[in-house]
Amino acid sequence: MEFADVVRRRRMVRDYDPDRPVPPEVRERLLEHAIRAPSAGFSQGWAFLVLESPQERERFWAATTGGGAPDRWLTRMRRAPLLVVPLSHKAAYLDRYAEPDKGWTDRDERRWPVPYWDIDAGMAALLMLLTAVDEGLGACFFGIPPDRTTTFRDAFGVPEEYRPIGCISVGYRGEEDVRSPSLRRGRRKVDEVVHRGSW
Repeated sequence: MEFADVVRRRRMVRDYDPDRPVPPEVRERLLEHAIRAPSAGFSQGWAFLVLESPQERERFWAATTGGGAPDRWLTRMRRAPLLVVPLSHKAAYLDRYAEPDKGWTDRDERRWPVPYWDIDAGMAALLMLLTAVDEGLGACFFGIPPDRTTTFRDAFGVPEEYRPIGCISVGYRGEEDVRSPSLRRGRRKVDEVVHRGSW
């Protein structure tokens, strides 16, 4: 598929065919492409938790949703045969920029204009979303509620220094997948968001 087509076709898919697993070679391409994302200082401060078995996925949903009765969104999302949780590792960046070639002598995070550790993990997530489209799959990036992060960590043994930036569900589109009503707002045009030369 042409890259421009991949970009145009990318959208969040919220329903999956539970009987069609993601082929292993496609899963590996998603991950291989993720680690091609840019990272400040080539710090590569990310990790990816891959959940495929029904037991792993059920543990994820129980940890992140509180185990209550699923609503329509959750019922459809839980059909995804593959979940990937990108995690950011701030210490990798602070350590990297305290190395001699970067010129800083400490790990002071106030030097950072924005949290690049989260941004770079987000870029890796976007590469997975685009790869899913290129492979003919659907995917959705969604958040893990802040009050469920500790439960998520405990359920999967995630070290404290790794922060989940969200989760990506991946699979073949299901029959109940519908476009988000939010899309009715329309996409903002380039001239509405781009400021050339000055604001």
